[in-house]
Amino acid sequence: MTQFDFGALLTFWGRKYDDILTLVGEHLLVVTLALAFATIIGVGVGLLVWDRPIGRSLAVTSAAVILTIPSLALLAAMIPIFGLGWIPTLIGLTLYSLLPIIRNTVVGLREVAPAIMESAKGMGMSPAKVLMSVQLPMAWPVIVTGVRVAAQLTIGIAAIGAYVGGPGLGQMIFQGLSSLGSRNALNYALTGTVAVILLALLVDAIFNTITKYTTSKGLRA
Repeated sequence: MTQFDFGALLTFWGRKYDDILTLVGEHLLVVTLALAFATIIGVGVGLLVWDRPIGRSLAVTSAAVILTIPSLALLAAMIPIFGLGWIPTLIGLTLYSLLPIIRNTVVGLREVAPAIMESAKGMGMSPAKVLMSVQLPMAWPVIVTGVRVAAQLTIGIAAIGAYVGGPGLGQMIFQGLSSLGSRNALNYALTGTVAVILLALLVDAIFNTITKYTTSKGLRA
């Protein structure tokens, strides 16, 4: 087993600096794209089914079932259809992101007090206007929390995308694990793992800021 050497790790970072930044950028890009697609789909589905018990149950259950599928199995199953690289990784991450977004959208919309909606209707607003102008803004903090949870989930799962030739820091982790015993195996694995953790912390901080500045002052805790 290779002994850990912090000095050697720093030297490794110095030599691989450009490669590390490239992989961090790829990792962040694939996660951002997946979250964008999942947010559009998840919020859209939530808006359609929040007040329909059967549709709501079907949507949440379907997303939950997807999340129970092991990531390696799901990614491997897409290889015959989509091949290797970005596409299966992006599709897999989008699917895994749906549950927290759909669930939080539904919960956020249902938590708006009926009295508030009745007041809005009494002012002449149509049901669609009430949904978009009253319920959605009030549910926004809960929805963003769902996207935030999905972001943390996908940052970790994105590393497994390297299994199907996907982009990101998983390439370093897999390279290290596949070459255990060699000089830089531990450095590769540690660098990829630490970078994923730091990226998760950075994204969480970004979402915290987004929540703070996009939530109405009256809704802030």
